[in-house]
Amino acid sequence: MNLQTLNKLTIAVVVITLMYSCSITKNTSSKVAKVNITSTKTELPGQGSVIFTQKKDRVEMSLELNFPLKANKTVAVHIHEHGDCGNAGNDAHGHWNPSKNAHGKWDSAQFHLGDIGNIQLDASGKGIFKITTDKWSIGTGGINDIVGKGLIVHDGVDDYTTQPTGNAGSRIGCGVITIF
Repeated sequence: MNLQTLNKLTIAVVVITLMYSCSITKNTSSKVAKVNITSTKTELPGQGSVIFTQKKDRVEMSLELNFPLKANKTVAVHIHEHGDCGNAGNDAHGHWNPSKNAHGKWDSAQFHLGDIGNIQLDASGKGIFKITTDKWSIGTGGINDIVGKGLIVHDGVDDYTTQPTGNAGSRIGCGVITIF
């Protein structure tokens, strides 16, 4: 075999290998958004973090809270219309409700996309909550896009009935959902 033939064979093998590897590469990319929650009240210190991860048409939310003075209590968490934590979280305005549905419990007959629910805090004031849904998206610009919204931690329990807020109490924590 001469050098010219060997070079042609080598090039052919490289091209075929590249073509094959490109054809079997899977799109495993995901979109990620995050929230850093800070206390809105100096007399009630606390913090938290949320990671939203979108893979295909599903978004997983993983939330961690730490509000030591709320130990062994339940707090409500909602997505709010605006990503603005000014004025002790009140600049986030009301619950995010693009579907214009009544307030309620997530996945019940009547609820809206901002209704996350109640989080039980342990003896040290820490709580963890996870949910996966196809009702939200990250960075799509669509009606269900969570980016740029506010995430509010409320002082009380969401009763899932009182309109439009669930009577969840004052705003003790706030953060903005941003692309990571």
